[in-house]
Amino acid sequence: MRVAIVGASGAVGQEFLRVLNERNFPIDELLLFGSQRSAGRKYTFRGKEIEVKLLQHNDDFRGVDIAFTSAGGGTSKEFAETITKHGAVMIDNSSAFRMDEDVPLVVPECNAEDALNRPRGIIANPNCTTIMMVVALQALENLSHIKRVHVASYQAASGAGAAAMAELYEQYRQVLAGEKPTVEKFAYQLAFNVIPQIDVFCDNGYTKEEMKMYNETKKIMHTDCEVSAMCVRVPSLRCHSESVWAETERPVSVEEFQQAVRQGKGLQLEDRKTPSNSPLKGEKTVEASTKEASPLRGGLEGSGLPYPMPLFHEGCDDVFVGRVRKDLANPNGITFWLVSDQIKKGAALNAVQIAEYLIKVGNI
Repeated sequence: MRVAIVGASGAVGQEFLRVLNERNFPIDELLLFGSQRSAGRKYTFRGKEIEVKLLQHNDDFRGVDIAFTSAGGGTSKEFAETITKHGAVMIDNSSAFRMDEDVPLVVPECNAEDALNRPRGIIANPNCTTIMMVVALQALENLSHIKRVHVASYQAASGAGAAAMAELYEQYRQVLAGEKPTVEKFAYQLAFNVIPQIDVFCDNGYTKEEMKMYNETKKIMHTDCEVSAMCVRVPSLRCHSESVWAETERPVSVEEFQQAVRQGKGLQLEDRKTPSNSPLKGEKTVEASTKEASPLRGGLEGSGLPYPMPLFHEGCDDVFVGRVRKDLANPNGITFWLVSDQIKKGAALNAVQIAEYLIKVGNI
């Protein structure tokens, strides 16, 4: 098995190296590619030092079975034919091909079989916010068809790259030192702030990030479900969070959905009964936690009731679900909270899981 990583020096490229090693992915030869800036760098993988090659229009991908690409949409479009012309399967982490009809958009927990039909040799990895949401929505869809979803995302600085994380650190230092903060990677200062804009605005007033969630959910789940999203940048470093309101065709109880999460692929339930002594009429309170209360929790609001938080789930594979409640405004509604590492499950891990599926079914 010959595997290539394009964009090896970036945050997702480095995550690919970690995930491939963690999962003991079958690799006989690993090739790393990058831009002029990163060509020549060396990284150690399974005890072997590998030098990053300059990505060029040549035959370097001859004999490559799988190419994981994460170097931006422009690079993916420019080099797609070069990467795939000798038969490599290109699993692309950019937005370049996601909505192309002849390119499958895949989250293995939802639609792994779609990866088998790839006329251009390309499989698209969805947007990170969409990935974590549809993994949870699939568990709900298995109970009752979802008619509509409202979602608010709370997206970490790392979603804008390693340089954005560094800028957030520097902004906090500058503000605390009484200096004027540097603002380059975000529309405004992110430290001590939240920014209700991720990506550029579309004509309908939604951002491109929000429209990705709308369009990609429909394609991945093969659904007529309507999705309305509000995407917000928050001053956490890594792991995105989402608050989801979903309306199903029939009422789904809290217990039903919690059990579906427990049994669902790629999901973990981190939820206990609410502190209220008066549960909703017809609802039972539920004790169901996968983790002990963190020793870092405390203070006036430290109730000891667990729920997912970005601080505790960096580097985790799964999507964590908590705060499951009936929607007070809709008898067929249920609402819940999600946290997932968007660099791992939202990018590298999802792509590797696609490749693992193809190997499992003998499609590579």
